[in-house]
Amino acid sequence: MTGGGSGGHITPILAVAAELKKLDPDTRIVYIGQAGESLLDIPSHDPNIDEVFTVRAGKFRRYHGEGWRQLFDFPTQYKNLRDTLFVLIGSWQSFRLLRRIKPEVIFTRGGFVSVPVAVGAIMNRVPYITHDSDSVPSLANRLIARWARLHAVALPKEVYPYPQAKTLTVGIPLEHKYQPVTPALQKQYRQELELPLDAQVVLITGGGNGAAALNDVVLANASSLLKSYPALHLVHVAGRTLEDGVAKAYDGLLAAPERKRVTVLGFVTEFYRYSGAADVIVARAGATSLAGFAAQGKACVIIPAGQLVGDHQTKNAQVLANDGAIIMLTQEQAEQERRLAHVVAELLDNAVERRHLSEQLSHFAHPDAAKRLAMVLLEQVKTPSKNQK
Repeated sequence: MTGGGSGGHITPILAVAAELKKLDPDTRIVYIGQAGESLLDIPSHDPNIDEVFTVRAGKFRRYHGEGWRQLFDFPTQYKNLRDTLFVLIGSWQSFRLLRRIKPEVIFTRGGFVSVPVAVGAIMNRVPYITHDSDSVPSLANRLIARWARLHAVALPKEVYPYPQAKTLTVGIPLEHKYQPVTPALQKQYRQELELPLDAQVVLITGGGNGAAALNDVVLANASSLLKSYPALHLVHVAGRTLEDGVAKAYDGLLAAPERKRVTVLGFVTEFYRYSGAADVIVARAGATSLAGFAAQGKACVIIPAGQLVGDHQTKNAQVLANDGAIIMLTQEQAEQERRLAHVVAELLDNAVERRHLSEQLSHFAHPDAAKRLAMVLLEQVKTPSKNQK
């Protein structure tokens, strides 16, 4: 299995790994990550991953809306050239590694590291299966798509540019602990997390690596919300590298009584407890996060990261917003004075609207996605490998 770079890549991989071990405990699962990635300890400590390796990988930097001007951004182009060398190094490392461990099939979730691993797989004639969570395939998966045995996708396969005969809709893999949240289960999660049972809880998350712009927006609105709602508790998952800065910002922004009602975290491994405990969630539009919220049936305010190339987060969110399953704000709208506070306040005051959002978002859940993908992978293991064309 390979992928990584963000929680949205690693979480589905671990969910499929867990289902593989359930279906066939003798399956040996190896994870190949990118050398130096900040979340590598997550698969390393997962009980279903038997061994972890790393290879070099590189990022091709593109920025939404910049167009041809990017060609004259010399620091960026230097980094692209440098990372091209990293990809070549990683491809050679992957070739040697795969030749040694001899996998029968590879599952690639996308991300920068998928490219050198796939190149190594092609050279070793090892079949691999890709997976796309977003409506727009990742650049990594587009680069390696031609030689893939199969493309597993989250949305109807007609949305994707892959050969339809090689494309299968499975949804987004989630660990089995993501389930519809009843009032009793929400209370249980709050007890486990030592959150006030009688509080209104708002969860903020920018994903596994955090999102600085989202953190800033929430900080600008936090004081107003906490003053207006004396029983409100904020749980802010800020990202590992951003945690200290966000915590210090709250220290300087809030008086002591209000500061006690804010919990700042970097990265959490059992995220389902935090999302399940919340009344309202403020988040980016990463496909894996949205899939988890859909499985739990949560009321969400989604602020896509529109600066990403292809703007896939906006497309993810727009599909849900069009169906009345989320409240969507652009980054620009969220940065308007107290706009986010106003939207969150309306949801905190309106249980009927929260329930409506919950029901609509639940329609997008695929609770069996991880098991389906595990079964597909095991079927590929049983199928004699064919030489890649």
